[in-house]
Amino acid sequence: MKKKKWTYALALTGLAVTLMNTPLAQAAENKLPMPQHLAIDLPAAEIATDARLLAARRYAAFWNTGDAQLAQQALSPSFIDRTLPVGRPQGVDGPLQASAGFRKAVPDLSAEVPDMTVAGDRVAVHLRFRGHFTGVFGALQGKGQAIDFQAHDLYRIQDGKIAENWHLEDNLTLMQQLGVIQQ
Repeated sequence: MKKKKWTYALALTGLAVTLMNTPLAQAAENKLPMPQHLAIDLPAAEIATDARLLAARRYAAFWNTGDAQLAQQALSPSFIDRTLPVGRPQGVDGPLQASAGFRKAVPDLSAEVPDMTVAGDRVAVHLRFRGHFTGVFGALQGKGQAIDFQAHDLYRIQDGKIAENWHLEDNLTLMQQLGVIQQ
């Protein structure tokens, strides 16, 4: 008899209870961001070991901390950025360069995951970035202004790693907060 699959839409507290004391929680390098809402079509027992979810959480942890090792664990060696910004190198080096550069402007940058949806070989992630512009962005010196903007990513997972990424950031809000564009 085939196992019945259910769609889980879990609040942060429900997800924490589901994943607490599981191999995923133990192997999660301690502090991978937990989505506040998760939609996934799997039996509950399989959520804890789902490679797609682990890759997406590792990549979110990279954006949250700037730890290059987390990006290397999450991204395929043949990673392709399908919405590559001008001037950013293709491959794993692209996100590493982007994170390091942005952290020069916003050293206290943090990223949380309000929502994540896992279906087939795709993971859709809603990210929220926050911090304070105290560093340097181009020719601009920060004055401590608050940074709070959102991004949406779509990952294609292959062999437990992110092979492709399509992303869209709210750059208008970010540029206004940095003072590059007047509000």
